[in-house]
Amino acid sequence: MGKKKTQQAAATSTSDDDLLKTLGDFTSKENWDSFFTIRGSDDSFEWYAEWPQLCDSLLPLLQQPSSSLQILVPGCGNSRLSEHLYDAGFHDITNIDFSKVVISDMLRRNVRDRPNMRWRVMDMTQMQFSDDTFDIVLDKGGLDALLEPELGPQLGKQYLSEVKRVLKSRGKFICLTLAESHVLGLLFPKFRFGWNVSLYAIPQKPSSKPELQTFMVVAEKENSNELHQIMSTFSHLSLGCNPHQASGLHEALESENRIRGEYLSGSDIIYSLEDLQLGAKGDLSKLSPGRRVQLTLGEEGVSHFLYNAVLLDAKQQSGAFSFHCGIFIVPKTRAHEWLFSSEEGQWQVVESSKAARLIMVLLDTIHANADMEDIQKDLSPLVKPLAPADNDKGDPIPFMTASDGIKQRNIVYQGSSSLTGPMVIEDVVYENADGDFNRSLPFRRLIFERNKGLVQSEALLTRDGSFEKSIYETELNKASSSSKVKRKGMQRRNNESSSKMKVYHGYLASAYHTGIISGFSLLSSYLEGVASAGNKVRAVVLGLGAGLLPMFLHGCMQFMQIEAVELDSNMLNLAKDYFGFTEDSRLKVHVADGIQFVQDCIDLSAAGDIPLHKNKNTAVDILIVDVDSSDLSSGMTCPAPDFVEESFLRNVKDTLSEQGLFVINLVSRSPAVKDMVVSRMKEVFSHLFCLQLEGEVNLVIFGLCSESCIKEDDIPAATLRLEKLLDSKHPEISQSITDAAKKLKCLS
Repeated sequence: MGKKKTQQAAATSTSDDDLLKTLGDFTSKENWDSFFTIRGSDDSFEWYAEWPQLCDSLLPLLQQPSSSLQILVPGCGNSRLSEHLYDAGFHDITNIDFSKVVISDMLRRNVRDRPNMRWRVMDMTQMQFSDDTFDIVLDKGGLDALLEPELGPQLGKQYLSEVKRVLKSRGKFICLTLAESHVLGLLFPKFRFGWNVSLYAIPQKPSSKPELQTFMVVAEKENSNELHQIMSTFSHLSLGCNPHQASGLHEALESENRIRGEYLSGSDIIYSLEDLQLGAKGDLSKLSPGRRVQLTLGEEGVSHFLYNAVLLDAKQQSGAFSFHCGIFIVPKTRAHEWLFSSEEGQWQVVESSKAARLIMVLLDTIHANADMEDIQKDLSPLVKPLAPADNDKGDPIPFMTASDGIKQRNIVYQGSSSLTGPMVIEDVVYENADGDFNRSLPFRRLIFERNKGLVQSEALLTRDGSFEKSIYETELNKASSSSKVKRKGMQRRNNESSSKMKVYHGYLASAYHTGIISGFSLLSSYLEGVASAGNKVRAVVLGLGAGLLPMFLHGCMQFMQIEAVELDSNMLNLAKDYFGFTEDSRLKVHVADGIQFVQDCIDLSAAGDIPLHKNKNTAVDILIVDVDSSDLSSGMTCPAPDFVEESFLRNVKDTLSEQGLFVINLVSRSPAVKDMVVSRMKEVFSHLFCLQLEGEVNLVIFGLCSESCIKEDDIPAATLRLEKLLDSKHPEISQSITDAAKKLKCLS
């Protein structure tokens, strides 16, 4: 049940605290058997909210005649809650727990005084009851125990699905909980459509200091699929509990009601499969001409990947269709194309597919290099609930796939590092589907396989590391006219030529690199002043990768002194050997831990009288975090969790100059993770801006140290200053950076 719950539950005595330490994993039946054996049958244990504090809030919710109300208490333990309810006149109570020890003890304790009460050994995540059995499911700490953060949400999801199944129409799920954010983050979405949810605060015992408070979430099962805002019966300012608990509860409630408000307003939002199955966009078993729904498919512990998808029911349902339902997979390399990214283009695909319902799945970075057969196997059970009821009498749903957009591929390096894991460097030529000249040139890509094939870096290849557009257009026209050359010979010649080609550092192939540089507009006045005075701006990039971002900055911003920090020395060697990375007086690499590097910067200035952030000679002006994570359980692909800890963020601020800018490339599909990172950064930095990259998972966040902050209305002028500072030979690159800068949004 977590540290917080253990502290609250054990507050009664030291012996309780010692006993609780024997539990360890709160989902282990063996641990609970041991716990209840040691404690004994007559010594009840209340995790939180004892009967005197609970009864006045609970009893009014049980409005039916007590004799007819069927109540289930899952994970009953040896709490006296059921006994108090029985004594209050509610005799039709079924208690379940997966500990045979505690069920035997409770049966012996109650067999004489409460003979009609039932006790069963049963796993609450796999109940053996029929659908629509109970009027009330009363949970006291059971959900909290299943949702240990380190164990993930899967057991909690299974349990809540069972709760919803066994409740009758108009039945109530009453959940007594400490209302931690990860619990409410699962509980609230599970009871959106067709449920009326209220939140109550249970009165606390008189205490000299704020403690963790018990809350009661009540979800009533309705006969319709309507959506309601969650109602709370208390003022958040009146809560006398721990301030951190009150703040987390308030944020979770506000966030959920904001989402529900967007649903109610008809906003163009992304639905979960569960929301759709509950009727968020009508009856999915029937085709609805012109229906278009954006959704996510998959979840941790159930599918290998998560997917963005669009469900489209053909506008004209009277024509002849090849099939009722089909899946159309779009590779990441083509997901940005108008045909697949725009609503109008998607309808064109539906029309040409001859499907009554088309589910378009848009792959992105996390699916790179994954085998298409594995993706189809992963998707098959996920899309099955989306098929209309008359889908070819249950035949498998056919898959269609747009080509991956790669015309040629040549692997130039395969290896592994003890720190980074398996890596691949490959040269590719993309199909020129949109007539984009630049994308028809060869590119070199660095791929980290530990992050499901993450394409970490991508660079343009040219003959000598320079670029003349007119020359390459001529060469490409010659190549395209040689249509009779055999494919095998063409591949061999391309392989031979690619080995002689070099990375061109004046081109940005990665959209998030463009996004990072666009944020420099937030301090463009400061950069302009430093550059005009002939001084240097100190920029530090944590995470070298292939060295493409530092090399681009080195080439187009002559006033910058750039340092890259890379933990893995093998990465530095690969950057030099395969991506043309070089060091000089303005570009240095430190093979070091990025977090320790920031700490060392602070320590080096500790002996002096001037704080680091006020020392113009040593302070960092721009610090960029561009590292991936080897721990995907954090919910982040980038960066590693340590780089968003508040202690590190405060060290970053101490390292930056008074006008300094902190930039972090955040890659996460979890809104809760994104909110958490933004919340932590708000605690540290005076002002925050962000840029959500179109068609990408990346969210680039910018933290400013200066108390005075640029306004959104001033960004166009700041963008012009940045454009003048960019010494780029390619107007389209400068334009893409300034276009991105205009999309910056203020978060504080």
